Amino acid sequence: MKKILVANRGEIALRIMRSCKEMGIATVAVYSEADRLAPHVRYADEAICLGPAPSNQSYLLADKIIEEAQKLGVDGIHPGYGFLSENAGFSAAVAAAGLTFIGPKPKAIEMMGSKLAAKEATKAYDIPLVPGTDYALTDIEEAKTVATEIGFPILIKASAGGGGKGMRIVEKAEELEEQMKRAVSEAQNAFGDGSVFIEKYISSPRHIEIQVLADGHGNVIHLFERECSIQRRHQKVIEEAPSVILTEELREAMGKSACDVARACDYIGAGTVEFIFDENNNYYFLEMNTRLQVEHPVTELISGVDLVRQQILIARGEVLQIKQEDLRIQGHALELRVYAEDPANNFLPSIGRLERYRAPKGVGVRLDDGYEEGMEIPIYYDPMIAKLITYGKDREEAISRMLRAIEEYEIDGPATTLPFGRFALEHEAFVSGKFDTHFVKNYFRPELLQKEAPEEELLAAMLVAHLLDQKGNKASATTASNNQGAKRSAWKDRAKH
Repeated sequence: MKKILVANRGEIALRIMRSCKEMGIATVAVYSEADRLAPHVRYADEAICLGPAPSNQSYLLADKIIEEAQKLGVDGIHPGYGFLSENAGFSAAVAAAGLTFIGPKPKAIEMMGSKLAAKEATKAYDIPLVPGTDYALTDIEEAKTVATEIGFPILIKASAGGGGKGMRIVEKAEELEEQMKRAVSEAQNAFGDGSVFIEKYISSPRHIEIQVLADGHGNVIHLFERECSIQRRHQKVIEEAPSVILTEELREAMGKSACDVARACDYIGAGTVEFIFDENNNYYFLEMNTRLQVEHPVTELISGVDLVRQQILIARGEVLQIKQEDLRIQGHALELRVYAEDPANNFLPSIGRLERYRAPKGVGVRLDDGYEEGMEIPIYYDPMIAKLITYGKDREEAISRMLRAIEEYEIDGPATTLPFGRFALEHEAFVSGKFDTHFVKNYFRPELLQKEAPEEELLAAMLVAHLLDQKGNKASATTASNNQGAKRSAWKDRAKH
């Protein structure tokens, strides 16, 4: 494999290309007109414009991507995550064109893309499942009967869903019919599949996932867990590895279950098996993500394994050289997803120009980003600017490095999740490890991000107000604050002027 096309954009495209470069593999970037000047385009050896900014006119054009790959003599296509990464049809089309899809086979993608099919596939392996149905429900009366047997509260879930779409919590029987109709409608609109099923709702869940690697020769290993319970709108914001609550016995059991899920669908490549973990230390299989995860860097740091490199080696047909007994957890890693979102406004997108962009540096800090100062955050794609990752000999050191990196990270223009990251990492619930997926709901309030202005700023504001009053003008002085709500050192502010 001498040339790889990366069918993605931003930080993940750069991340993949860097491993390719280390392996002596040439790279081809694809881009939309909105990303013409993006770093991943300049970094690649060759680049192809796919079309206008909207993803359905550029990054989702499977046929065009394959056609351009053939023209350029590409050997393999790496899809990254998102876009076409979990599209079984794309995987099949790449193979049909005589190219290598760096990821699982279409059958595995299709099977694990349906939560119901995934449940059915894993039955033979005695993998713990949340009590509920393993078939699609359409009849309201049957749904009421099932829900009563399971016991409220229950969770209605879209079979083809993800990211919280087509998901409804139902507390009592009289709410079931309306919530089921909404879930079916939302699932149909989002995924083109209105199939839903019912599970027992775990009231204080933690989201813990296991990274797996599987080759085409029957070898499957796991690279330990990631804790992904700090979420907003059912989507992750902070991840860490390892989890603070897993014992060695639980880790071994969950690792075995994850490998069995991979075996159940004849998986090949890097994948992630997601589990829900309850307050009684029971774990249940949720789903498998058949791609590289956004949060894969924390696993790389604690395991010492380059997951992208392994994906490429496996796609080449090589035998996995890593044995389970060779792996050891080394240190602790954290990841904060830096989104162009405003935590003070319900995490709504806050797109705009990066007027100032200064990355944090130093020991134990890794930044995977795809933007530069002066660039615009487009409205067409996921609003993630970067992934800020820190590593330490233990959890305490990783947290302290993350807090230092957040303070050093300068982003002026759009609001970001940096101040929320600081809030979360300083909160007693996170520090103690006693948190679940309801962290934002239970502890976060936008006003908690507001910091008192330094004394000199207050005095200056009072003086301005006094002078304006003396001139007969309306006094309307407010204290200056950074739009991130983040702590700022005096030297940093002076350096900007």
